[in-house]
Amino acid sequence: MLECCCTFLCFKLQKHNYRRRRRRGQDIEELAISSDEEDCEGNISSRGKSEIETEGRRRRLRSHRGKENKEEYLRRALRPKSHRTLIRLSSGDSFVFKKKNSRKNDDHHISPLQHIRVTKSCFYAPCSHHQVSNRLTLLAESLPSESNEQSSALSSSLGNRNRCPVPGILYNTNTLEGFYALDKQSLLKAEAKKIWDDIHSGKATENSSVLLRFLVISFAELKKWSFHYWFAFPALVIDPPATLVSLRPATQCLSSEEAQSLSRACNEWRDMTTTGIPFFLVSFASNSNVTIRHLSDWEACEHDGHKVIFGFYDPCHLPRNPGWPLRNYLAYICITWGLEKIQFFCYRETRGFADLGFSLIGEALVAVGQGWKSDEMVPNSVGWEQNKGKAIPRCISLARTMDPTRLVISAADLNLKLMRWRALPSLDLNVLSAARCLLLGAGTLGCQVARMLMAWGVRKITFLDSGKVSMSNPLRQSLYILDDCLNGGEFKAAAAVKRLKHIFPAVEAEGIVMAIPMPGHPVPSEEEPTVLEDCRRLHDLIESHDVIFLLTDTRESRWLPTLLSSSANKITITAALGFDSFVVMRHGAGPLSKIQYSHTEALRDLSAEMEHLTLTTRNGDERLGCYFCNDVVAPIDSTANRTLDQQCTVTRPGLAPIASALAVELLVGVLHHPWGIAAPAEFSTSTNFQNTEQPLGILPHQIRGSLSQFSQMTLAGHASTSCTACSITVVSEYKNRGLDFVLEAINHPSYLEDLTGLTELQKSAASFELDWDLDKDNEDEDDYFEI
Repeated sequence: MLECCCTFLCFKLQKHNYRRRRRRGQDIEELAISSDEEDCEGNISSRGKSEIETEGRRRRLRSHRGKENKEEYLRRALRPKSHRTLIRLSSGDSFVFKKKNSRKNDDHHISPLQHIRVTKSCFYAPCSHHQVSNRLTLLAESLPSESNEQSSALSSSLGNRNRCPVPGILYNTNTLEGFYALDKQSLLKAEAKKIWDDIHSGKATENSSVLLRFLVISFAELKKWSFHYWFAFPALVIDPPATLVSLRPATQCLSSEEAQSLSRACNEWRDMTTTGIPFFLVSFASNSNVTIRHLSDWEACEHDGHKVIFGFYDPCHLPRNPGWPLRNYLAYICITWGLEKIQFFCYRETRGFADLGFSLIGEALVAVGQGWKSDEMVPNSVGWEQNKGKAIPRCISLARTMDPTRLVISAADLNLKLMRWRALPSLDLNVLSAARCLLLGAGTLGCQVARMLMAWGVRKITFLDSGKVSMSNPLRQSLYILDDCLNGGEFKAAAAVKRLKHIFPAVEAEGIVMAIPMPGHPVPSEEEPTVLEDCRRLHDLIESHDVIFLLTDTRESRWLPTLLSSSANKITITAALGFDSFVVMRHGAGPLSKIQYSHTEALRDLSAEMEHLTLTTRNGDERLGCYFCNDVVAPIDSTANRTLDQQCTVTRPGLAPIASALAVELLVGVLHHPWGIAAPAEFSTSTNFQNTEQPLGILPHQIRGSLSQFSQMTLAGHASTSCTACSITVVSEYKNRGLDFVLEAINHPSYLEDLTGLTELQKSAASFELDWDLDKDNEDEDDYFEI
């Protein structure tokens, strides 16, 4: 993954290549213990007759005797196929993109033509199964964190009794051409030189894990889930090759006292060390007492006259082959102490405890030239693994093996992560995915807003609508099809949820079939319990969501949600359409104070509860108004006595997608603003915007546009003291009287005008007298009027 939440790379490193050839009249079997190319064979040889020729290979040999030289075919036929290196990838955020996403500003962005080089640590442990070799594993903790800082978990997992650290490099390219254009040999030589330098500088003695390095080059076709990769495990070529004199189970090489003491010492060593140390010394005293010591204690052991065997954690399970860590270990011993006859101990386990019947003790002869004593001469190196006998990279496609739902989720997340990587490093995808959005209205606007929300990574969407899908809806309302219109039509809320899950299975969508109580629509006494229950349900829905979208067809249907949202201080976005014009606006904070705005709390509750009433925000500016703040009349029934053209939503088809997209963009801006719902209105030329420099641009209060003129403008309006939905008077009355106040406002809209002072304002306006001066003799003078 490359996914994310976490990525695991598991490498099965053991490759055992056998080779027989005639030398001076004797059968010499050369054993290669590395996972690399053909030219790494022959690093260790053993005397004795080969026992690996099988009857099947003999049959193939006889069938090919007439086709090629017998000696040459014998050499090839007796070498079995090496174990392939395995890779296991899990779905989630890719470590490559984690590295990129941690960039803090545009100056640190990486162009598409550059590559990513990540230094990381893998871990391996001694083999603990008689039939399966241990694997080199990359844990998620070793990958760069989201904040580009070392996590606390990493420090605790850098090593323990089951994890010997192995440093390495991941070199990921951004293009397939870049992958194949990499200079593989130069990369391998660079890693081998690190091993060479660490040996000569003494660093390997202090930290023996640097003898084991790995290199991975890769290219991830993330959209297709196809991965090109090539592993290398650098090994210094010992010339002439080391000769394996003997290799037997440890129990056959030691006395019973020594075996018991060694087993006890190994178990104590494993329990004592908090960080796995892959290479160590096994010191035998004259009284058969065995101790495990660090490599730096070699001279002390020699001074004490102890017999010393060089031990290492062996991940290989084969009974006649040492594991790959021995390659560079022999070179290190030869260079550091000049030994030519080396006894080594391949430590293996069973169920977490030392198993000397499974472990091996061997002896090797190593003779190198004088040039190895100098750090100026770097020997040749091998290590690139083979793919079906050829030195070529591997490719694996995971698309067919993955759940289509997971693929869809990963593809959707990938687009957002690419957006954050290339342009918006501060984009908080967690805030977006955690936002709970309530869409009041599942019509033309509701369908478009829902799709825009999903495109931004919002995963929790609730529809509220009482209507059914009609025959005219599918053309304008993008979530419906003809089948939703049949048999009287399906409820829009239910049909919209079903379609959202078809589009994106990971969405958490819910449909509520309910009508919103509205002022000017009087409620008969027998229906009052039902209407009050709807009011309670709407109150609970608004309380349980973080963002409220007002997308209904009428003004009066927006009143109660606006009141409840203002009282609960919820982020509220309104979108409304005319024939060729639209308005999109965000409501200001509720008339309350003591708000705590922070991104951390936004994840838990995007709207805080407040205590005291005020007309100002936390920065002392006036609150921004709501949808009703500019009205001088209370909302009334706008649906009665409407003609056919008035009953239908008659707008230009392109208007709803524009308004819906702007509404969602406005929400994303609010969620990423440090002041959240209390953010002031911003304009492109405002000083405030230039000071804040929000990555998503300005955050306006209102956006009004006209398709007839293809124009758009941003406006700001402050909260009105006479607003029928969000003023201090109305919110206070609602908090004091509860649903009784709502019911009175529904049955008597003029009550809201009386309560807020709009009635007196209307009377004052009606009493104004205007005297116009129509004196034609003063045409040069400025026009004026008196009030």
